[in-house]
Amino acid sequence: MMMPKPETKIIPNPAVEKRDRHVFSTEYRLSIIQQADACKHGELGVLLRREKLYSNQLAQWRREFAEYGVAGLSKSQSGPKSSHTTDQKRIEQLEKENLRLRKQLEVKESCISLQKKLWL
Repeated sequence: MMMPKPETKIIPNPAVEKRDRHVFSTEYRLSIIQQADACKHGELGVLLRREKLYSNQLAQWRREFAEYGVAGLSKSQSGPKSSHTTDQKRIEQLEKENLRLRKQLEVKESCISLQKKLWL
């Protein structure tokens, strides 16, 4: 008779999993726009690679600068804010796990009661 393998569960480390977004200052954005405008043919790619930027970031900054001026460069926020705080997310995760464990317990209890009936 072979014993079942114990259930192993991998729990990821949130500190390692979380990726931080770069936050660029207004001065940095303005500097990059000025440097990009001064670039000759073929030099823009070199600038973007050196600064580890994407062309769409530069295009977005240029749009914001053209629309709102320097103030537009400071207002740029990436993506919508989450409607849940980290505590709320953790509570939801624990509630789901609690529900899963309750269902698992219910199945095991029904198996035990069935075994008891068979022995009687």
